[in-house]
Amino acid sequence: MEAQKNSEGLSAYLEKLAQELPEVMKSFHQLHEAVFSDAALSAKQKELIAVGIAVAIRCSYCIANHVTKALQIGATRKEILEAVSVAIAMGGGPAVAYATEALKVLNALTGEGKEK
Repeated sequence: MEAQKNSEGLSAYLEKLAQELPEVMKSFHQLHEAVFSDAALSAKQKELIAVGIAVAIRCSYCIANHVTKALQIGATRKEILEAVSVAIAMGGGPAVAYATEALKVLNALTGEGKEK
């Protein structure tokens, strides 16, 4: 899966970046943990928001990461696709193009939607 390979490459460089910028990356990690924890919005709702934003801003790494995390914490295929649909409405044509990446990742992770 291309998205997973890219994600693994990203992880390796994030580790290197953490060695070069330890305080910045530590602070970013703490921010991420605080933001994506359950509060007024659940962690699942926040991951669905992140999926939509990832599609809208056209970030392939973000799409792969947040679709994966959304599934891991219990989001359904339908919920993820609805988050993608909001991104399409807000992001127009470019978001449609990146919505296909979200669908590819979702299909690869769930085994659904494969052509017969």
